[in-house]
Amino acid sequence: MSETRKRSRKHYGGHAPKKLRRTRELEVGAEGVLITCNMNERKCTREAFNLLNEYADALYGPEQSGEAQDSRSEEDDEDAEAALKKEVSQIQTSMKSRQQRFTALESGASNVVFIRSHGVDPEKLVHHILSDLHQTKKKKTRVVLRMLPVSGTCRAFPEDMEKYLSVFLERWFKAPLRATYQICFKARNSSHNKRDDVIQDVAALVAKMNPENKVDLTNPELSIIIEIIKAVCCVSVVRDYTLFRKYNLQEVSKDPANQIPDKQEAANQTQEHGNGTPTDGKAAGGDGQEEAEPECMRSCVT
Repeated sequence: MSETRKRSRKHYGGHAPKKLRRTRELEVGAEGVLITCNMNERKCTREAFNLLNEYADALYGPEQSGEAQDSRSEEDDEDAEAALKKEVSQIQTSMKSRQQRFTALESGASNVVFIRSHGVDPEKLVHHILSDLHQTKKKKTRVVLRMLPVSGTCRAFPEDMEKYLSVFLERWFKAPLRATYQICFKARNSSHNKRDDVIQDVAALVAKMNPENKVDLTNPELSIIIEIIKAVCCVSVVRDYTLFRKYNLQEVSKDPANQIPDKQEAANQTQEHGNGTPTDGKAAGGDGQEEAEPECMRSCVT
C-alpha cells in the first residue's frame, strides 16, 4: 500500500517542477532589454536583474502595492499578529510586482539574455544606465557585456519588417523630424535575411520619411539597432551609440586611456557569439564564429 502511494506521488507530481521551471521564449510583441555575455548566462541574468532594478527604482521609483498605501491609523487599531500578517502580505505583493516589472525570456541564442520589461521605457532606462556608468566609471557588472534596449519586435521576414518599420521609425524620422543616423544589423540563428538587403530597405524607408535624414557613420545622432534571433526581429533607435561604446558596459566604464579602439574591440570580442550563421555567410576572423558586434552600414547606402 505504501509503495502504491509512493508511486502515485511520483507519477502525478514528479513532472510538475520541470513544467514550472520552463521559461517563456522571446516572441513578437515583447519589449525589454537584449543582453550579451560570455558563456555564463545564468550569472548574466542575475547581474542584469540587479542592474535594471537598481536604475528602474531610481528612475521610476519603487513599485507600490495598493495595500502598502493604507493609512497609519488603520494599522494602529490592529493587534500585533494582524499587523505582522499585513506586513508579510505587503512584502509578498511588492516582490510579486518587482518580478513582473522584469521577466527573463529564453532568447533563442547562446550568450544572449532577453529581459522583458513592463511599465518602463527600455530606451530611456538603458540610456540612463550607460550615462551613469560613463560619468562615474564604476564597473557594476562582471559578465554582462552589451545591453541593448528593444522597443519593438516583429516577425523577421522582409514583408513583415517593412510593414512594421514603416510605422515604428516615424517617431524619429518622419518630416518635419530629421536626423543623422546609422543602421546596425546582426542576425543569430537566422539565414533568411541578408545584411545588405535589410540595411538598404531600412535606409530607403528612412529616406522616404524625410529626404533630409542623412547617413553618418562617424558620429550619428541616432542609431537604428536591428537584432534578429531566429524568427523575431528586435528593433530600437538609440542615442549616443558611439559615445557609449556600442552600449558595451565593460568598455563605457573604462577610463578613456584604457578603452579599446573600435576595430580592435570587435576583433577581441569574438567570445561573444551566437550559435547561428551570420547572414552574409562569413564568420568573423575566418574561425567559424559569429561576429561579436552588430555590423553597421557601410557603403551600401549613400
